[in-house]
Amino acid sequence: IGRLSTRQIQSCGVTRQKTRYIEGLAIAVHEKRLSFRSLRSMTNEEARDHLLQLPGIGPWTADIYLLMALKRPDVWPVGDIALENTLKRLKPSLKQSSIDYAKRYWKPWRSVAARFLWHDYLCRRRSKS
Repeated sequence: IGRLSTRQIQSCGVTRQKTRYIEGLAIAVHEKRLSFRSLRSMTNEEARDHLLQLPGIGPWTADIYLLMALKRPDVWPVGDIALENTLKRLKPSLKQSSIDYAKRYWKPWRSVAARFLWHDYLCRRRSKS
């Protein structure tokens, strides 16, 4: 990525702002401020905090990286609209936030619960089209 021009990155359909984030991420890796290998040995909280220091990486992106790339079993992607909507549909009487619900009932397997809810969401979406 470091060898690509800004124009080449944008030609993939990436916005100008996201292009800057991608370039910043490549620089952080090159300067060894970000090591994907070291993230593996960190706790979820440490890895999340480390990722959040990078421009363009927010809570959802950090959580998705932990869940998908590092295959952590106990991550709940904060702010994931599909998870929120699916949980509200399945538990209409739910008064607490999805984060609180996930912590209370699905810890230490929140990633597994998220994957089941995403599956339900995608199946319902497909059946509507």
